[in-house]
Amino acid sequence: MSLLVVGSVALDTVTTPFGEARETLGGSACYFSTAASFFSDVQLVAVIGEDFPPEYVSFLQERKIDLSGLQTSAGQTFRWTGRYNYNLNEAQTLDTQLNVFETFKPQLSERHRQAQYVFLANIDPELQLEVLQQVEKPLLVACDTMNFWIESKRDALIKTLGHVDILIINEAEVRQLADEPNLVKAAHIVRGFGPQTLVVKRGEYGVLMFSPHAIFAAPAYPLEAVFDPTGAGDTFAGGFFGYLAATRNLDEACLRRATVFGSVMASFTVEKFSLDRLRGLEMSEIQDRYHHLLAMTEFSMPD
Repeated sequence: MSLLVVGSVALDTVTTPFGEARETLGGSACYFSTAASFFSDVQLVAVIGEDFPPEYVSFLQERKIDLSGLQTSAGQTFRWTGRYNYNLNEAQTLDTQLNVFETFKPQLSERHRQAQYVFLANIDPELQLEVLQQVEKPLLVACDTMNFWIESKRDALIKTLGHVDILIINEAEVRQLADEPNLVKAAHIVRGFGPQTLVVKRGEYGVLMFSPHAIFAAPAYPLEAVFDPTGAGDTFAGGFFGYLAATRNLDEACLRRATVFGSVMASFTVEKFSLDRLRGLEMSEIQDRYHHLLAMTEFSMPD
């Protein structure tokens, strides 16, 4: 099943209390597509500079990600530098260099236009809408956004959300977008903008999903070692959306399973820097952790 992601490919320099990684593979589209590739075929549309390391291209190719939409432009690749303190839920941005990403204008090929599952990663909502105007008849559209776009391009974002089925954002962004401090009320307001399903990422506290029929809560997988939370949310989205594309099923039970698989994929990502933990990851490990998470959350009413 064709799954298209449009987003960023970056070189990240990250410092945490547990070490530092310089010029590593990053970007929303990379984390998303790598996680989704364990479940579905993925087409990636993004831009890189002439300085982008060929070994990172090879890694994405090894995951069998279609890179025909990965443009190489004159100039340098998008770079992000950040630091985490012991509160690993919050990143401190030290430097952002947009470089070739600043003028990125996604142009979809005929093959990309035929994609049935479309994920709009965290980019300018005006670009997200331009992508949606190019795809023909997608079965399902999901997107991500961030506080910067909510503040600076709110009207454009709300217009884009009118064409989106699933929105995946964090707890603070839901409240900001709705201008409502109560999360449940805020979710109702945000779903009124268009997305029938809202997935709220809550870091180490797990995920809340507001669907047309219910509210579902899934915990984060408990880990002894967390080295780098960069990209965890994008990895969650990749596991979640990749599973939906693979199953072609949108009933409540499938949405809940997708949420758990998303949490599982995010749990692997944070165990090492960049995408290093996913390099040798096997599907059997994903299945094992999925079943462990189910066992930890299973309960029944007393007799």
